[in-house]
Amino acid sequence: MNFIQKVWLKAYDKHMRIVLPEGTETRTLQAADEAIENNLADIILIGNPTEIHEKIKTLGLKNVGEKAKIVDPENHEKINEYAQLIYEIRKHKGITLEKAHQLIRNPLYLGVTMIKAGDADGEVAGADNKTDDVLRPGFQLVKTMPGVSIVSGVFVMIFKDAEFGENGLMLFADCAVNPDPDERMLAEIAITTAETARGLLEFEPRIGMLSFSTKGSAQHSVVDKVVNAVKRVKEMRPDIIIDGELQVDAAIAPEVAAKKCPDSPLHGKANVIIFPSLEAGNIGYKLVQRFAHADAFGPILQGLAAPINDLSRGCYAKDITNLIAITSCQALHSKSSIK
Repeated sequence: MNFIQKVWLKAYDKHMRIVLPEGTETRTLQAADEAIENNLADIILIGNPTEIHEKIKTLGLKNVGEKAKIVDPENHEKINEYAQLIYEIRKHKGITLEKAHQLIRNPLYLGVTMIKAGDADGEVAGADNKTDDVLRPGFQLVKTMPGVSIVSGVFVMIFKDAEFGENGLMLFADCAVNPDPDERMLAEIAITTAETARGLLEFEPRIGMLSFSTKGSAQHSVVDKVVNAVKRVKEMRPDIIIDGELQVDAAIAPEVAAKKCPDSPLHGKANVIIFPSLEAGNIGYKLVQRFAHADAFGPILQGLAAPINDLSRGCYAKDITNLIAITSCQALHSKSSIK
């Protein structure tokens, strides 16, 4: 059973309420239909009901027309309640109630407000909107998890060679959000990625913090940053297995680790790697994806108080369905953690 099959199985029949703000977008409707057919989530579509129903008919979709909840951003029963909620959260930033009423008619703000109000569990968007526009409402309204100050993006990397990571599964972070994280941010990225490993992939993380140096083989301020981040994680979360600074071969190849860092608790078997910068992370995952022919799922956003995930505007309907399932699993884990 592969990663996505496991995610679908985990999401199945859990009835996490996933809101799709781009409710009139063709691929989104197709994905929603498949998600409902496979019982991956309870779907909430945001958009003009007439336009949505016309598109459903044109596309020949059945499940989404019968079972999805449709919310009209211009006219729904909680519009005043939601506007008031936005106002209360953002009034210290100078927002007026009039402005809040304008924002709540924006589907991206409406979707996140529904989550904040407890009327949805997660959101998937981005097929028709830029990343900044998708994430801004989340930052402003849902905000980050307790003890976490930043959001980061993780990729699930699936290798054909099962000797890497956790039977061929690895997590790479941050490959999507933070260009130049400092030591505090790197530590937070490591901790939230460890939680993603446990919650989404259900394995115990072994984290390698990457650099161009292994255990003092080179001296530089960017190496110090990684070393200090590892110290912070060990102080904050002694339950997490982590080591660094490590070159990538020392993190993932036991024979190299035996020579370069024989005392490392990872023993060259890291299943999570944290890059020192977004530049390194983005280049790294794409090189691995192309040269190693690994499958890359992501970026999956982590650190927000509720799962809000962004799509590529070039995505396929199947990509959206898979992200709906992933978001459902994140929401399920979030609810379990709160309990």
